[in-house]
Amino acid sequence: MSQAAQATAPARGSVWEVFRVFLKLGSTSFGGPIAHLGYFRTEFVERRRWMSDREYADLVALSQFLPGPASSQVGFGVGLLRAGGWGAIAAFVAFTLPSAVLMIAFAAGASLFDSAVGAGLLTGLKVVAVAIVAQAVWGMARTLTPDRTRAGIAVVALVVALVFAGTIGQVAAIVVGAVAGLWLCRASGATAPEDAPDMLRFPVRPAVGVACLALLGILLVGTPIAVAVTGSGAVALFDAFFRAGALVFGGGHIVLPLLQAGVVDPGWVSDAQFLAGYGAAQAVPGPLFTFAGYLGAIADVGPGGIPGALIALVAVFLPGFLLLVGVLPFWNAFRRRAWAQAVMRGANAAVVGILAAALYSPVFTTAIVDVGTFCLAVVCFVLLVSFKLPPWIAVLVGAAGGVVLAVV
Repeated sequence: MSQAAQATAPARGSVWEVFRVFLKLGSTSFGGPIAHLGYFRTEFVERRRWMSDREYADLVALSQFLPGPASSQVGFGVGLLRAGGWGAIAAFVAFTLPSAVLMIAFAAGASLFDSAVGAGLLTGLKVVAVAIVAQAVWGMARTLTPDRTRAGIAVVALVVALVFAGTIGQVAAIVVGAVAGLWLCRASGATAPEDAPDMLRFPVRPAVGVACLALLGILLVGTPIAVAVTGSGAVALFDAFFRAGALVFGGGHIVLPLLQAGVVDPGWVSDAQFLAGYGAAQAVPGPLFTFAGYLGAIADVGPGGIPGALIALVAVFLPGFLLLVGVLPFWNAFRRRAWAQAVMRGANAAVVGILAAALYSPVFTTAIVDVGTFCLAVVCFVLLVSFKLPPWIAVLVGAAGGVVLAVV
């Protein structure tokens, strides 16, 4: 390997330094995973110079390739580069903590919404979810289905996800998209140069990567068996969130249909509770996956409260981190494979179809019940798409509108 191809090892920092920087980002990073990646680049490439632009782009590409929460995976990787394994954990905890605390507090205060005003507020939050998911479908379609082939894959995935409701339909849609991508999407994009300068070299040995991938496989296979053998509600809760976290191709909003299949379909959480929490999640900074903390706290299975929230949070984030560490030692070689890129183009197109299916059911069918809620959803959508306002403003408008609809 040429000397130019060897990435310069990043300067080592302290775990506390990583925690402090990510706590600030977790408290101020509004706008979802794409916005988070922009905040990260400003902080770590431009301001602190912890890594080069090329290194950062490489880490982002890896996070987009793998299932899991993209911005949290990038943060985990930055912490790993800066301060090793404990730095990676510090980055995750600090970035997740503010929004997790807020979502668990929202779950604890759910009983306060029994009045007419409270019911209107929840209605507004459900309506905001319609606008947020519609915006996500619109934006992801423009990025991930830029041609007829991938648009067609998205439509097929939408039909599969709606006809075969639940986790089975979503997994089938991703498999169909991946196979179609392997067959139809090989011509798009270019491979990475074999000896690109500044290519990332993470401090992860191949043996550690293999161990993480093995643990992921054991948990995916073993937890459903453990649920059947023990009948434990806590294990069932872990299994539902772990499985959702393992299938979130595309990150961000695509977790909505996967969590819906995991907790609403079995009857652990109602559609109304689910969408109200999802709407509230748009108003807090940090990763959207902390929505899982709210669901774990209110679920009718498992310990509930803070213990249930912690189980859900660990379970939904863990697969993405195991995959990230597992793939890191082999990423530079794997990403040059044309077939791997084709598979991901097809899978990402299928993700658009799955999210569009979720936009119809349960999001639209649950939240839009009359002319007033439809008009409020349109207003929130226009604020997001045409006026380019941040999601938390749309949340405030939707919540206020829901209260007005309830009391007028």
